[in-house]
Amino acid sequence: MEKNVGRDPQAREELMAIGMTSLPVIIIGETRLAGFNPAKIDEALAQAQS
Repeated sequence: MEKNVGRDPQAREELMAIGMTSLPVIIIGETRLAGFNPAKIDEALAQAQS
């Protein structure tokens, strides 16, 4: 699910509540990734599928 913190104040509050301050934030299962890193995204997806 995509959330836009620029348009959705509740999404911004959720981001702050989990301690993330940079964008983009990608959450896969229990893994939280800040920034765009395809290798880490692939790794997190692989772990979530196992």
